[in-house]
Amino acid sequence: MILAIDVGGTKMAAGLVGRDGAVVRALRAATPQDADADSLWKTLLDLVEPLAAEARVEGVGVGCGGPMTWPDGEVSPLNIPGWRAFPLRAALAGRFPGLPVHLHNDAVCLAVAEHWKGAGQGARDMLGMVVSTGVGGGLVLGGRLIDGGTGNAGHIGHVVVEPEGGPPCGCGGHGCLEAVARGPALTRWAESQGWTPGTYGGGDGLRTSTTTGDAGDAEGRSWAYREDRAVTGRALAADARAGDPVAVRAMRRAGRALGIAIASATHLCDLDVVTVGGGLSQAGDLLFGPLEEALREHARMEFARRVRVLPAALGQDAGLVGAAALLLAADRYWSPLR
Repeated sequence: MILAIDVGGTKMAAGLVGRDGAVVRALRAATPQDADADSLWKTLLDLVEPLAAEARVEGVGVGCGGPMTWPDGEVSPLNIPGWRAFPLRAALAGRFPGLPVHLHNDAVCLAVAEHWKGAGQGARDMLGMVVSTGVGGGLVLGGRLIDGGTGNAGHIGHVVVEPEGGPPCGCGGHGCLEAVARGPALTRWAESQGWTPGTYGGGDGLRTSTTTGDAGDAEGRSWAYREDRAVTGRALAADARAGDPVAVRAMRRAGRALGIAIASATHLCDLDVVTVGGGLSQAGDLLFGPLEEALREHARMEFARRVRVLPAALGQDAGLVGAAALLLAADRYWSPLR
């Protein structure tokens, strides 16, 4: 059994994953906002310890927001300011001595999951994207994960989509895809345009729980944690589905930015498939419609027009499945330089 861990700016999750990639049990908690390093580590340990007591763990796979030093596993997630050069891999190796601990970017793990067990199965050349607290991605070419020199290949969130007058980005640049389309940036833009959450009855579709289960919204989407922030991208997506005109415009803004970035990536990498997951992807056609429109406007070369953009298939377990795949399918998804 693999102990899989998924650390993001919105939530932390830990689970037990079998050799077939099935998540046997999972626990989740909101990532504490404005917490220090020790508080964040304690939150993670509170998820890990009960699972470690339940099963014979053979290895630990971890997905965490970046940037990070890879494969050493010192993490400095832009969306978790309490961790700066935090030795996450070393800390977990200390807790589980003698076991392999493989750590990669959380968006890479999501892409790996979709390629291994999700919407991208069978694709040789694929970009897996996540649009949530941040925007990230992982790149599979020739059926193998591409890491790049520092483990950051596929980081599509910092492709520039608004070079003139685009919003500032946490990376220090401006006009990046992440600065436009990540959930917090998009909700700020919507509020600046007059959006009031819940006015059209969309709600945020969230319930509080610490385990996977059937908690969800009226349309069957399963949320197993509550986001530790007042206004979320999921709330915006829910209001867009309910017909709020500002929320609809916000989804269109995000969708077109995603389409432009995907067109660039497709021309560069000759992709077969792009999968899109994360909280904002729950908006469905309100996001994917403008995305396809912009993609087809900009992907004009014949080879680029064949790319298919698909919603991610694995839902909230994707990060855990991908983290486990770093060990269970290491021949395709784990090739550190040292």
